[in-house]
Amino acid sequence: MGAARRPRGKIQGAIAPVCVRSLSNDGLVLATMFLTRDEEAMLAGEKGEGARTAMELLVALGGIYDAKRLVPIASAHLSGVSYKTIGEGGIEFLERLSGDARVCVPTTLNPAGMDRRKWREMGISPRFADRQQHIIECYERLGVNTDCSCTPYLNTNVPKRGQTLAWAESNALSFANSVVGARTNREGGPGALAAAITGRTPEYGLHLDDNRRPSMLVEVELDEVDYSLLGQAVGSVVGGRIPYYRGIRPTVDQLKTLAAAMAAAGSVALFHVEGITPESGEHDPRGLERLPIGRAEIESARNKLDTGKDPELIALGCPHLSVEEVRDLAARLKGKKRKGDAEVWFCTSRCTAASCPRELEVLSRFGHVVCDTCMVVTPIEERFRVTATNSGKACNYLPTLCSQKVVYRTTEGLLEMIS
Repeated sequence: MGAARRPRGKIQGAIAPVCVRSLSNDGLVLATMFLTRDEEAMLAGEKGEGARTAMELLVALGGIYDAKRLVPIASAHLSGVSYKTIGEGGIEFLERLSGDARVCVPTTLNPAGMDRRKWREMGISPRFADRQQHIIECYERLGVNTDCSCTPYLNTNVPKRGQTLAWAESNALSFANSVVGARTNREGGPGALAAAITGRTPEYGLHLDDNRRPSMLVEVELDEVDYSLLGQAVGSVVGGRIPYYRGIRPTVDQLKTLAAAMAAAGSVALFHVEGITPESGEHDPRGLERLPIGRAEIESARNKLDTGKDPELIALGCPHLSVEEVRDLAARLKGKKRKGDAEVWFCTSRCTAASCPRELEVLSRFGHVVCDTCMVVTPIEERFRVTATNSGKACNYLPTLCSQKVVYRTTEGLLEMIS
């Protein structure tokens, strides 16, 4: 997209139209956005180079998606943190923005590529650790909360129903939309950061009522539900559509697991669970295309995920383990003895870890409790070839991002491997 172009002549009132033009030579106007005087000042560079860059990015995104205006946001959550995924190019972008820009809304950060305190135990090289720490320092200069976690909604960045957000990280934004009833699109890292700096995001997609309606009825016909496999089965069918569930009563942690698996297997950013999620009662699922899920669909999903054997790494916590999950794991392992040769990681946020130190002592007898990171965004491919996990999300990403064969097991199955 080309740069935003302001119309000639005196600006009337509190808003000024800005046209976004394509880079082609035809000169066609793709969209017109209406900016407030404050937004126009940012676009003109009157509030610093970082704010200008952020506003240019948002106006370009608005042009792509035909947004008519920017809307204020209550908070942001950023991806693009691990040195493994953003590299030197990402560092240059962050250095440029962090020169004079600061976030103006509460903003949290996704997992980094290592535990900042235990990177040596994880087998991280000094070069990687140095560059990773530099990335986090750039975010700190921007004013971002660096409790590096993919589950900010559990403690450090808790949204409210009806709030407008700019969240990256697929499980987090899906949880915010679907469980909380807040509103965010599936933001990329740069777009979410630009929104955090300006306090605004383009109004399109899931910010609009008409785009939040369900498009498929999922009827779950199971006595017991594995929510990772359910999310995998549904996500691989619905893609980016909005499913409406009947026949399940998930807990908060199960909703977290379901959101993560659907977003990774497809690109689901919003789902409804009848009688549980805030907007489910506003929609009548009668007449929607039906998707029945029974044992056959779950087994098919399991078979597609399970591609390896003899794991060298056993990893739990994708998305990050909650306080309740940490306590449950500790209760199951207490009094048992460690067995097996595979390395074990329990991934969680530093905020969660601080809430349950006694339970972490139990887990530490069976493996490493790692904070700030997870198995997907750290360079495990340098040490391991086969990883076992209970996460449908991780199973989708490990083969491509980490060159892993995957052993899928339930939580109970993983604990049997180590105790």
